[in-house]
Amino acid sequence: MTTTTERKIVVTTPTGQVGSRVVRLLVQAGVRPSLLLRDSSKLDPETRARVDVVEGDQGDAEYVVRATRDADVLFWVNPPTPSGDPVAHYTRLGANAALAVQENGIAHTVFQSSVGAEKRHGAGEIDGLARTEEQLNATGAAVTHLRCGYFFSNLLMDAESLREGLLRTPWPLDHALSWVAPRDIGDVAAAKLLASNWQGTQVQAVHGPADLTFAQVAGILGEVLGHEVKPEHVPDDEFRSMLRSAGLPEAQVDGTAGMSAGLSDGFVAEDERSVVTTTPTTLAAWAQQYLR
Repeated sequence: MTTTTERKIVVTTPTGQVGSRVVRLLVQAGVRPSLLLRDSSKLDPETRARVDVVEGDQGDAEYVVRATRDADVLFWVNPPTPSGDPVAHYTRLGANAALAVQENGIAHTVFQSSVGAEKRHGAGEIDGLARTEEQLNATGAAVTHLRCGYFFSNLLMDAESLREGLLRTPWPLDHALSWVAPRDIGDVAAAKLLASNWQGTQVQAVHGPADLTFAQVAGILGEVLGHEVKPEHVPDDEFRSMLRSAGLPEAQVDGTAGMSAGLSDGFVAEDERSVVTTTPTTLAAWAQQYLR
């Protein structure tokens, strides 16, 4: 029987918020993971000495197949595109992942997906993650899709306005979302990668500790920051105009705005909250560390 330390585990986006946590836990578990990334200089020297690196671009199918040769387990994340159509971009990356799984006979794949992918269409750029789910499912290999909630770290993009006491969002202020710390997603991903007792196609949501509305989020942030934070809803047409003014191409405007538009009108996540899908880090604890 192949032991955990003997299995080859490949990690994509290993310097990201989730991937870096996955790498740390694998190393602490005695695994020497193989990392796919563009630039190995982004790794700290101590980590670099404990991993194998294959530099390249996940958009290059030949590279992905070569870099995952002999892999037993794959952690796949679709990195965002800086420009262009995010759905088409994710679909291309998903095709590369599926090709590697088939060509190399990778037994287990854990894919970082999103709540809303179950809708399949009409959720903005999440539709691209849905395509990747379908592409990986079609390989016939064992696949777990981690359908993650709304990242706490998205709030960092609004740090300046939060300091001024304002939280603007295209989401309805009374619509509850599952909110999650990226670190906790890494914990769940690492646990699945290290386990070898699952088969077939699985979905596991990563919902964070509680569903929160943006009104509740503003209240929590106000307590942490020590001043009132007022939530303000931005209508879809105004939000799209803001994105265009920031220089985003129309496909990215549709991808970004489509998430809130497509998941706030009566949408309920398919994967129920349970002890399996609930993770521990609260918004208040995260905000104390990263926003205060």
